[in-house]
Amino acid sequence: MKHFKLWMFLLLCSAASGQSSWEIVADEINPNNYYGITVANGVVGIVSSPQPLKVTDVVLNGVYDYYQRGRVSNILKTFNHVNMNLDIDGRRVGPNNISGYKQVLNMEKAYLETSFDVEGKASVTSQMMSLRNMPYTAMIDVSITAMNDIRITPMSVLEAPNHLQDVRNYYSEIDRPHVNIPLMTSVGLSPSGKIKLAASNSFVFSEEHGEEPDIIHEEWDYNMHLAKFHKKLKKGETYRFSIVASTVSSVQYEDPHNEAERLTIFAMLEGADRLRKRHEGAWNKLWKSGDIEVTGSLEITRDVRSAMYHLYSFSRAGTAYSLSPMGLSGLGYNGHIFWDTELWMYPPILMLQPEIARSLLEYRYERLDAARENAFSHGYEGAMYPWESAGDGSEDTPVWALTGPFQQHITATVGWAFWKYYQVTKDKEWLSTRGWPVLKEVAKFWASRVERNGPGRYDINNVIGANEWEENIDNNAFTNGMVKTVLEYATQAALELGISPDPDWMHVAENIPILQFPDGTTRENATYNGVIIKQADVNLLSYPLNVIQDKNQIMKDIEYYLPRLAPDGPAMGAAILAVLYNRLGMSEKAAEIFSSSYKPNEVPPFGVIAETAGGTNPYFATGAGGMLQAVINGFGGLDINDEGIIQVETKLPSGWEKLIIKGVGVDNKTYIVEEK
Repeated sequence: MKHFKLWMFLLLCSAASGQSSWEIVADEINPNNYYGITVANGVVGIVSSPQPLKVTDVVLNGVYDYYQRGRVSNILKTFNHVNMNLDIDGRRVGPNNISGYKQVLNMEKAYLETSFDVEGKASVTSQMMSLRNMPYTAMIDVSITAMNDIRITPMSVLEAPNHLQDVRNYYSEIDRPHVNIPLMTSVGLSPSGKIKLAASNSFVFSEEHGEEPDIIHEEWDYNMHLAKFHKKLKKGETYRFSIVASTVSSVQYEDPHNEAERLTIFAMLEGADRLRKRHEGAWNKLWKSGDIEVTGSLEITRDVRSAMYHLYSFSRAGTAYSLSPMGLSGLGYNGHIFWDTELWMYPPILMLQPEIARSLLEYRYERLDAARENAFSHGYEGAMYPWESAGDGSEDTPVWALTGPFQQHITATVGWAFWKYYQVTKDKEWLSTRGWPVLKEVAKFWASRVERNGPGRYDINNVIGANEWEENIDNNAFTNGMVKTVLEYATQAALELGISPDPDWMHVAENIPILQFPDGTTRENATYNGVIIKQADVNLLSYPLNVIQDKNQIMKDIEYYLPRLAPDGPAMGAAILAVLYNRLGMSEKAAEIFSSSYKPNEVPPFGVIAETAGGTNPYFATGAGGMLQAVINGFGGLDINDEGIIQVETKLPSGWEKLIIKGVGVDNKTYIVEEK
């Protein structure tokens, strides 16, 4: 009887382990309806493929060149350096001769596991990761178990994307008394020829030197070459090997060819086990310093962790890289940097990973001179940040999009984000060297930008607000509210450093109008007449700006603008309303809005988030940022003010037994909200 009970206990544990909030399982894979998952480390993003042992794209952060649309720069795909082929008994493994095909993203340890059987011959498992401990390096671990006596031929394939030119392929073997390093490398130029990209990879074997397989190198005509080996396996035997691969560009290194090879050699000699241990250790540190769990809902916990996983994957501490709306999941929005970073993705990162948040701000600080030049060219003082920013910080919006010169609220939003970092960290040295220089220039810009038409009429005319469907309008609610706020923040920053602020900044702030309809509803702009809007604009004055704090006013604005939100608008707008509903004590309505902010946007087979409901352009990291704000700042009740991170009164919706937010702020505090 005891043995039976033990067996039942183990069976139940096994069944439960199949439902993990750390894993996203894709076991119904349709190549015609497949949107890949990304493994990334803040520098190299690798997008999965429905084809076995393949990947779709490899994206290198911070590397832009001019090609494709709009005569503006585009983030570059680099060499596909982690693709594989596998032959078993002379036949290529592919969709037509495999079964049990499954892909599982392990978010806790940040690897994608792919497994399948090959027509009664072998079981194959691969685990792919973009190494967190080596920002330019990826690794694939492969395990093949023979069902019968077989001969396997694994191939590491290195392929250039079509836009690279003057591609050169190299192969060499570095033979030392203790090791042989088979090194396959490709080097090419970006479309303009200005940037050199390089990628290199190598097999990693567990056999002693002299017993490892012999490598055969083959070069093909269409910018592709491969390295392969043969191995005979007995029935029941399992063979394991790894591939390490590095990619860099002349943006990061003066000599990318040599550096890619050096990094690959280092990774190869570190060995797969050491690399994995360091990779998992780095991710463990991230999760310890920033995790969220919803007791009572495994599904919501998984969804929230997916959002965190993607934001963590797309960003990195110790760099000056920022976040594109699509992160490192592809070439969406050309990989450019918008307000999406500071208003949507940055706030949850600031709460959970302040060091990563600092990197996002460093991107803007390094481009302050370009913003000054942009302000000068438009006839203003201070710094005017571009709506779309890429490599050098100049305006990179296509000329046909009016958002470029007119969506100026981004300049105020950048300044807002800088002060928020100081509120959380109280890092006065950073404020002196980074925060103040930016806030000062932002304030100077807006003081020169307003049109002084009398008391209470310091108008900001001819702009585009958060609702991009209303172009070239006057006194936009969000723009005006953010400008008032950042002028106050710049004044505070000066006082904090013992500097006399320009008194004109507060004078301007006090005279910028927030318009209303006759019934008291906040008006989106001077000519807004109730048409459908792309996304929340007025409601941003209540959260995150706190310009509007009266609960009756907040509800009045929600009731007016919620029915006017476009059903096909971007995901993040609804998330803001979820925060506001929760702060008004309406947790069930908040939960309904929260679910609508991302669930309709999930696409198969991993449930990655598209920009809009029914959209086909994942991963929309901006939406993930909005969703996390709904959880952290709405249901969690966390907020940021001059005291630092505080918690306001909040309430959980039904089904949420407990909300646990771990690793908050520089003190790594844990906040718990329990069902009442």
